[in-house]
Amino acid sequence: MLMTFGLIPIALAAQSYQISKGEGEVMVTGTSTLHDWEEVAEQKSGSISVDKTGELPTISTLKFTVEAESLKSGKGAMDKNTYKALDTKNHKQIVFNMKSVKSISPVSSNKYKVVANGDLTIAGSTKTIDLPFDLTLDEGKVLLEGKKGLKMTDFNIEPPKALLGTITTGNEIEVHYNTVWK
Repeated sequence: MLMTFGLIPIALAAQSYQISKGEGEVMVTGTSTLHDWEEVAEQKSGSISVDKTGELPTISTLKFTVEAESLKSGKGAMDKNTYKALDTKNHKQIVFNMKSVKSISPVSSNKYKVVANGDLTIAGSTKTIDLPFDLTLDEGKVLLEGKKGLKMTDFNIEPPKALLGTITTGNEIEVHYNTVWK
């Protein structure tokens, strides 16, 4: 019986946080032959479990989801091209699911540089990636900030074209994330 009680403090030490929908931002940026562009994710969700009882925090889970059709550029035609390229009729969500933490190092008393490894699924294609971010632990909330470059073709996505192919989107995109978890 003593063994069982000895494990309870460890189990209770990790705290789970949910993404705060009204705070933070996830944005995708890229280029085209006409202009640079950006799209902001209007619907995102996720959870992270962090244990901060040790010298360095440990992250046991991190899952992040963006509703694919919530990516908005402010230009309806561009959004339609994006949804077609992402095949949102068949693949409604973009999901990152962490498998492990590769590294974590302190920046200040409550801020850490983290590299998480996990599966990223876009348009039904899954790749294992390293996701770098700054983790800040701040009175009942967690902040994740960073950016990650990706290639559309790595996820079997044909970069969108417009006006009979005279305007082409660059293959390389960058995902910027500045999220708040409570």
